[in-house]
Amino acid sequence: MPRNKPIILLSVGHACVDVYQGAVASLVPFFVAERAYTYAAASGIVLAASLLSSVAQPLFGALTDRWAMPWLLWVSTILGGLGIALSGLSGSYALTLAFVAVSGIGVAAYHPESARVARLASRGSHTAMGWFSLGGNIGFAVAPLMVTAVIATGGLRLSPLLVVPALAGSVLCLPVLRALGKTARPGHDTAVPKGTDDRASFVKLSLAVVCRSVVFVGLSTFVSFHARQQTDGGTAAGTAALFVLYLGGAVGTVLGSRLADRWSRVAVVRMAYLTTVAAVAGVVFVPGPAIYLFVALTSMGLYVPFSLQVTLAQDYLPTRVGTASGVTLGLTVSVGGLASPVIGRLADATSLQTALIPLILMPALSWLLFRTMPEPAAPKTLTATPRTEGDAEAGQPAVQQG
Repeated sequence: MPRNKPIILLSVGHACVDVYQGAVASLVPFFVAERAYTYAAASGIVLAASLLSSVAQPLFGALTDRWAMPWLLWVSTILGGLGIALSGLSGSYALTLAFVAVSGIGVAAYHPESARVARLASRGSHTAMGWFSLGGNIGFAVAPLMVTAVIATGGLRLSPLLVVPALAGSVLCLPVLRALGKTARPGHDTAVPKGTDDRASFVKLSLAVVCRSVVFVGLSTFVSFHARQQTDGGTAAGTAALFVLYLGGAVGTVLGSRLADRWSRVAVVRMAYLTTVAAVAGVVFVPGPAIYLFVALTSMGLYVPFSLQVTLAQDYLPTRVGTASGVTLGLTVSVGGLASPVIGRLADATSLQTALIPLILMPALSWLLFRTMPEPAAPKTLTATPRTEGDAEAGQPAVQQG
């Protein structure tokens, strides 16, 4: 397989999974319109996906540190799509929450193992990891367009059509696992990760990403409503704002990996969070079409650090790469969903603009946390060896650092 093909396939597969993370927020306006949900009830749907995902991803990360689970990539992709596809079929709020939670578990199972495989396929390249993360950003960006095209046509009853990307993504991961599995030899010893864990820096990184998550999930849930209020527009104005929020993330991810090739990852992340403070303030307070510019700047500022934080986490915990990936992509990314109901209740009690004001402080806290963090030493080489006897047959490589 050509050198870049595994990353390309993993990136497209990543898009097919993360489209379902974006689909949750994209479905919220349709749940409100067809089922008359309040802001608080609507944000509860986002919480259902985020809560289970935030708890499950670190657990899956710890599991993949110990055992080979190549099947997780295709099984979790299908599970993520199936939950969203079923969410529109029942008028029951409890069943809707359950189906969205199933999708969240699927997404949680996917990310730790895919991040490990992508780091192996990228051979430690920040740019290659940036392309892998870009796939997820594109999936987020496509979600509101996909959901609107399907649901606006025939209502929530057409939600089963949303399973199509999951079917495609589950197929795309298979040749990558097969190709990487061929690089492993059954006679090799299990790789013993080298390096010293910097747990203090990892905790600071996790807290910084929690703050980032609160901003991103909060805006994902409510920016469509806020944009309609600020522009006096309709559903199209809200969908456009959500699309810009997700698309700007794709640009920010590529930009971040490029900047990290010139400066240290920690320095790039600090700069991104500092500029995001002003961008979020613009989203909250600037009226009219200019809001879309600030939504784009906010998205770029939040996503410049995204793939860099994944590799930073892996380098801060070199002996627990799966756990580091699971926590960074799971607990800290999804925990922002816990704040969404609080924002929703505050919006119901006051106004949506007032409820969004605390989001301005979050990137400032992330910047403060990164100010005291060192740049970790990256692994010199990344090679594939089986972690346990028989792993090569399963197509599951392990990361050896040296």
